[in-house]
Amino acid sequence: MKYVLASGSPRRKELLGKIIPEFEIIPAASEEKTGKVLPYEVVEELSFQKASEIFHKILTDREDQLVVIGSDTVVSYNHKILGKPVAEADAARMVSLLSGNDHDVYSGVTVFYSEDGKERSFTFSEQTKVHVAELSEDEINDYVATGEPLDKAGAYGIQGLFARYITGIEGDYYNVMGLPVARLYQELKNHSLL
Repeated sequence: MKYVLASGSPRRKELLGKIIPEFEIIPAASEEKTGKVLPYEVVEELSFQKASEIFHKILTDREDQLVVIGSDTVVSYNHKILGKPVAEADAARMVSLLSGNDHDVYSGVTVFYSEDGKERSFTFSEQTKVHVAELSEDEINDYVATGEPLDKAGAYGIQGLFARYITGIEGDYYNVMGLPVARLYQELKNHSLL
């Protein structure tokens, strides 16, 4: 089987390596667009678009089975999706919202694969609740000044410096990083793709 990850995220690369030892990385290039509003629907649709794009770009009539994995992750606070901050002020605003509150992280995963010459796919999403301690204004400013939140959805990465403010989670830790490892492993196993 030939496995392809439709993402350039170094975190997803690291996490998929816990399931599949060898795979190619071909990031999806199309613009992310969705008409969905609910966070789990958004990540499911965007993961589907990513996996579909790469699957159809590299699909050939070769004998080996092709498996393409696409994923998308969002941070949701008060039912609103927090994307990547556009500047430091936006990052500080997002961290202030999360401070002292709970929020949810949703990851959607779509797997496209070929089976007996036919195209197949399945999609699922995973939700993790994250508890954040109350941060002082100085802590927020110091964290934003590190630059870490600027390229991350919701202005933080659970595996980075923000870890000191996370008091607990309910659900899959790796889901917050961008790929629900245990669920993906079970789904691949159940579809005989491992």
